[in-house]
Amino acid sequence: MEINIADRIARSFDSVFWDVQDHGHTFYWLPGGRGSTKSSFVGIEVPLLLMQHPQCHAVVLRKVGNTIKNSVYPQIQWGIEQLGVADRFKYITSPHEITYKATGQKILFFGVDDPMKVKSIKLPFGYVGIVWYEELDQFSGMEEIRNLNQSLLRGGEKYWVFASYNPPKSRNNWVNEEILNEYPDRLVHKTTYLDVPRAWLGDQFLLEAEKLKAKNETAYKHEYLGEVTGTGGAVFENVEDMVMTDEMIRRFDRRYYGLDFGFAVDPLAFVAMHYDAKHEDLYIFDEIYQQKLTNRQAAVQIGARYNDCRIIADSAEPKSIVEMRGLGLNVAGARKGPDSVDHGMRWLQNLAHIYIDKRRCPNTYREFIGYEYERNREGQFISAYPDADNHAIDAVRYGMEPAMLRRRIRTLTYQGW
Repeated sequence: MEINIADRIARSFDSVFWDVQDHGHTFYWLPGGRGSTKSSFVGIEVPLLLMQHPQCHAVVLRKVGNTIKNSVYPQIQWGIEQLGVADRFKYITSPHEITYKATGQKILFFGVDDPMKVKSIKLPFGYVGIVWYEELDQFSGMEEIRNLNQSLLRGGEKYWVFASYNPPKSRNNWVNEEILNEYPDRLVHKTTYLDVPRAWLGDQFLLEAEKLKAKNETAYKHEYLGEVTGTGGAVFENVEDMVMTDEMIRRFDRRYYGLDFGFAVDPLAFVAMHYDAKHEDLYIFDEIYQQKLTNRQAAVQIGARYNDCRIIADSAEPKSIVEMRGLGLNVAGARKGPDSVDHGMRWLQNLAHIYIDKRRCPNTYREFIGYEYERNREGQFISAYPDADNHAIDAVRYGMEPAMLRRRIRTLTYQGW
């Protein structure tokens, strides 16, 4: 019986399917909410690619090995059945392994809680060309993923690496931060249950989704729509990514520049901004963000871009400011007061929008969207700002100080002071 694969895959994955077939990318990150069929899609892709590429073997990974039996192993079996080729494969469960009879190609399953098993894979021929990270957010971070990729992706010409997961709630989870980085060899494709035929999910699934939506819309958005809803402690709710073209930046005529010093542990952070006071919109379009950058090296980089511009820097380092001036930059120290941090943060929070081009300013964007209030010992948020991972944020505060002061003076005047 001839199988139409298109009937087995939700239409929302059509573009990804053809990209995989054309090997348009190496890495496929598939975030999605409950019922989005992302795992079902990969469950079909893995055996299909295996049959199409006789030199490739596949490795399927979970963070914890004892989850394989009831998750990815039956998911791959289901995918093979959907392709109508169940009789062409041999299945064993100790260890979990599926073999394509015609060629001897393997689909191997591992939990990375025993990393030596991954490092000691022995194949009868060929190479590991297909990898699936299921529940990617459960892995410890990109360092672990890179180490696994270095162990697995060797000796071949083409690779397909899938990562499926429900986005964690917190913006500063490593997966949500990593997805902000754009790479030419990685395709990110988000789906929800709303993209799936109703008959595939069943009436009860849809009923449960609607019940949660009515009861707790935030939980619904996270669980069913795969949205990063935050933890309720985000300091900035007005940040948006915006692609800023060179022509757009050339038209910016109200520019501000801020600098936060750093060296060994903390990075030096420099930001360039435009402020539309009429609409209360801030545009952040450039950054220099680097550890172990001397003042001289930083001055060369900044001067090459913004030699004649006035820069407001952290006044806690007067020696660095003097050195920067001696190197030709127009640098002044910020006017700090007892409430300067609180005032600056509130000013930024009250803006209509903080637009950041995350391609030009990835570190600034990461800091702003991941910055949360401090927590007490019980894990509850308190009205205090942690002094950590906020170097670009501080640079923005310093750089925008002139606009804040003008706004403060106007406010006092309007109140009759």
